[in-house]
Amino acid sequence: MSRLPRLHIPGMPQLLTQRGNNRALVFLDDQDQQQYLSHLRDALRETGVQLHAWVLMPEHVHLLVTPPAPEAIGGLMQRLGRRYVRWFNDRHRRTGTLWEGRYRAAVLEPGEWLLAVSSYVELNPLRAGLAATAEHYPWSSCRHHLGLTRDPLITDHAGYWALGNTPFERQASYRRLLEQGLGDERLARIRYAAHRGWLLGDLVPAVDVQPNRRVAPLPKGRPRLHKS
Repeated sequence: MSRLPRLHIPGMPQLLTQRGNNRALVFLDDQDQQQYLSHLRDALRETGVQLHAWVLMPEHVHLLVTPPAPEAIGGLMQRLGRRYVRWFNDRHRRTGTLWEGRYRAAVLEPGEWLLAVSSYVELNPLRAGLAATAEHYPWSSCRHHLGLTRDPLITDHAGYWALGNTPFERQASYRRLLEQGLGDERLARIRYAAHRGWLLGDLVPAVDVQPNRRVAPLPKGRPRLHKS
């Protein structure tokens, strides 16, 4: 089965996921993570992609972004992957690939789903048992959204600004979102869309927005016969 082309809808955010080859570790210590963030900063500046949330896990990365143009995401991930792999291999005296084949990308509707995916990204360490709370994990944007630090990589999305009229209101509202969690159904929908590359949202368009690219899976079963 051939792969579907990547889905791009102008102005809509995307959840990017990149995993280590065969689920191998891609960060062995703090220096690796610091260097990855340095490469990420450079790639964001060069491509104009806006970053809204991120997390670095031992064997994978999640980035919540909005691209200025369809080709910007590919440019971001190519720059980031190539530079970090070269640095990682030199430092750890290894050769060969580090990442699995293609990064995964899912477009999502702004608003409620953007906040849900931002929470999904920053709650990863908690689900994995790497931290007692999301804010205690040092390698994510969580502390920025809670007002505990300022992350220069982050461009706050309008969906985050809508949480309140003041920084304190936005931070308190976001903390409540993290404390509430996602629930099993919403978590499953995010994971499915992220893995398959479908549009994540409640208002999936009735028609395709990109030639030769569906935005949602086809219904299961045989096509229904219609009377003429």
